[in-house]
Amino acid sequence: MSVADLKKGEKAVFLGMHGGWGMRRRLEAMGMYPGVVLTKISDHLFGGPVIIRIGRMQLAVGKHMAHRIMVRRIGGME
Repeated sequence: MSVADLKKGEKAVFLGMHGGWGMRRRLEAMGMYPGVVLTKISDHLFGGPVIIRIGRMQLAVGKHMAHRIMVRRIGGME
């Protein structure tokens, strides 16, 4: 499942991504490594960014990138 598939407030573990080395570097620079727990804060219905939280940091990723970030949903919502 992708970050885009999560509901607002759901937590998930980052598994990996479908993308090239440029996307991998960008996500690693934002603190996204396999095993990191993230929370989906919000998204926009008409193609705006998806907001996720990793620890105390909030990140905005584009809708297309959110579809390529693979996660495993875990219990709990914020």
